Amino acid sequence: MQERRAVLWDMDGTLVDSEPLHEETLLMSLAAEGITPPPDLHALVVGLPARSIHETFSARYGLAMPFDAWRRFRSHAYLARAARLQPRAGALEVFRELQSLGVPQAVVSNSERLIVDVNLRAIGLMEPDLVSVSRNDVRQGKPEPEGYLRAAWLLGLEGAEITVVEDSPTGALAGIAAGYRTLLWPQAPTTAPAGAVLVAHLGELRRQLSLD
Repeated sequence: MQERRAVLWDMDGTLVDSEPLHEETLLMSLAAEGITPPPDLHALVVGLPARSIHETFSARYGLAMPFDAWRRFRSHAYLARAARLQPRAGALEVFRELQSLGVPQAVVSNSERLIVDVNLRAIGLMEPDLVSVSRNDVRQGKPEPEGYLRAAWLLGLEGAEITVVEDSPTGALAGIAAGYRTLLWPQAPTTAPAGAVLVAHLGELRRQLSLD
């Protein structure tokens, strides 16, 4: 009997090409405080939850806006621009193909529920039976494994062969910590953490997911 398999997806930067919009709202919040962004902004924030980003900019760059006000500022700016969001090239097609094969899938994100739902709706994945785990649904976000473990539990995947697909080393660490096979499919060159498989392009992703 073939072992049941499943795929757990990260959302921002993996399923949805949303990192540019997240960074745009971050830049807006920094500009509001007169802060010049560092040259390594993307590498500094990719994959991190909002609170960690706020703590980093408060400690290193003097961001004075309280966390709740900063979060509202960015959320309002994000929602006002969310209609422009698109799927990452090829990702939605892979998701649909796995879906047609009956492979269980879920979305696990470090973003808050509001952003998760807006993103999924923007790319046509807001479906009644889709399991999604947001930062609001767990006590500890990525790189801790709780989100992926919760998604597997919600899908009833005990004993299944589970693959995690991520675009950031932070997220990949969460998949590895959960004990799952982890594919790192970054949008920019990066180094995969030990235990993750670095996927250079869409064709390789398809091969790793046994679609080619």
